[in-house]
Amino acid sequence: MALNLQKAEFVKSAASPDALIRDALPKIVFSGKSNVGKSSVINCVLGRSNFARVGARPGKTVHVNYFKIDGKAYFVDLPGYGYASVSREEKARWSRLMEYFFENAEFSLGVMIVDGRHKPTADDLTMAAWFRDTLSPVVVAANKTDKVKKSELQANLETIRESLALGETEILPFSAETGEGRRRLVTLLEQAVKGGGGA
Repeated sequence: MALNLQKAEFVKSAASPDALIRDALPKIVFSGKSNVGKSSVINCVLGRSNFARVGARPGKTVHVNYFKIDGKAYFVDLPGYGYASVSREEKARWSRLMEYFFENAEFSLGVMIVDGRHKPTADDLTMAAWFRDTLSPVVVAANKTDKVKKSELQANLETIRESLALGETEILPFSAETGEGRRRLVTLLEQAVKGGGGA
């Protein structure tokens, strides 16, 4: 199902489990650590420069943000994780919200964004396990691969695959800066929306 990605609107921020959206529209879930460029990836997909806000400092997104796309699906932007300066209380709140989200939400596709330059962090492994437990389709977008030497890229992608233990999950080289990988990711998003579902 083709999506008009220019037709995007912010719907709400959910800070607690009872605020999460539970209607029947398909949901595409984006996750990533605080400095991985998650907002930039979403902006790249939408072809907009500043739709999903790029925070002045990492760790800015502390709510689950919902964007309705073409009236047909939601992009669900999860809070960034792994930023050291966030308070212990905030980390605990984030963890409770995410545990509830993954235990209760159904979604059509998970887009896990990692740093294509580095081995995944312990927090990345936790997020991958949460995605794995849902049994929902997942794609890994290895962002910032424009900063990786071509001779090193394949080895980096294999390290990411092995570390996250996501089996045959597609690892997509991506660059929010250059648009590398955008077309493939949009195709996967549209296929997921065509498949429907998500409560």
